[in-house]
Amino acid sequence: MSLLLPVILGSVRSDRQGIRAARFIMRHFESRGCEAPLVDPLELQLPLLDRMYKEYPKGEAPDVLERLADLFRRADGFVIVSAEYNHSIPPALTNTLDHFLEEYFWRPSAIVCYSAGQFGGVRAAMQLRALLCELGMPSISSLLPIPKIGTALDEEGAPQQSWLDQAAKRFVDEFVWYAQALRRQRAEGTPY
Repeated sequence: MSLLLPVILGSVRSDRQGIRAARFIMRHFESRGCEAPLVDPLELQLPLLDRMYKEYPKGEAPDVLERLADLFRRADGFVIVSAEYNHSIPPALTNTLDHFLEEYFWRPSAIVCYSAGQFGGVRAAMQLRALLCELGMPSISSLLPIPKIGTALDEEGAPQQSWLDQAAKRFVDEFVWYAQALRRQRAEGTPY
């Protein structure tokens, strides 16, 4: 059975570059036989967090939250694609993630980070590790940082630098291993 690994994009800016990274990593997971649907906050248009999904009475959550909750409950792990805004996590990403909680439990996450500069978004990734762990989806040890994203990937997410495919392969291999291992463990039961 193939893995279901939603790719959660973190930017809603009009000239956002993260869609390039999302397309790039989605292709890598799909080439491994995984299902990697895009979760795009620009398309979702989630309101600023007022109520978490679980705080709505059963059957009364907005349709967009019901669809996401269903996807997240079926997921084997989560791929987070994050920019670095002011050395931190983009607000659209935090808002998207904060609408849910239990749906993430006992599933790994993996961080693809990027920036226009040379650091590749790693400062935001360090903060994301703490947030993702608190949400119940700790991140794998590897990151996939993409510096100078505007020239590293074209608009369709095709790599313009040879090192990217090799780095993505290792990253995907590690994440698939964790996702498969935790799926087996969830099937046997969780601590609570």
